[in-house]
Amino acid sequence: MPSPTDHDLERLARAAKRRRADLGIAMNDANAKAAGVSKGTWQRVEKGLSIRETNYVKIDDLLQWAPGSCLDVLEGGEPVPVGQVAEAPDVQKSPVPPEVLDAEARDVVQLALIATARGTSAEEIREMSERVVRDLRERGLI
Repeated sequence: MPSPTDHDLERLARAAKRRRADLGIAMNDANAKAAGVSKGTWQRVEKGLSIRETNYVKIDDLLQWAPGSCLDVLEGGEPVPVGQVAEAPDVQKSPVPPEVLDAEARDVVQLALIATARGTSAEEIREMSERVVRDLRERGLI
């Protein structure tokens, strides 16, 4: 993705502020933490400042937008509220519940680490598998 311009960032800031107000979400540490970002990252978006591209997915989730919506806004498009995605007739939903997908991904990562990462503690394996599941979810892959 090319670097967003000040105009693009300001456009996203306006859309994010409007969406947050529409949802009645307070900008506080608890809500930011629940989304997996710092309050400072969230504030940067609403001030029209850039953030790491990987954090835009977290902002999408926080604002209940479909993954990629922030990036779409930066490129001149419109955000897609999650409800609109769920209601779209051409969207296929997975028959597998999210918690089952998470558990399966976690198991696969743990088995791979056990097989290849000699000297890694059980706690480190659990932490790595949780991170992989979180990263896959943020990317919309599970």
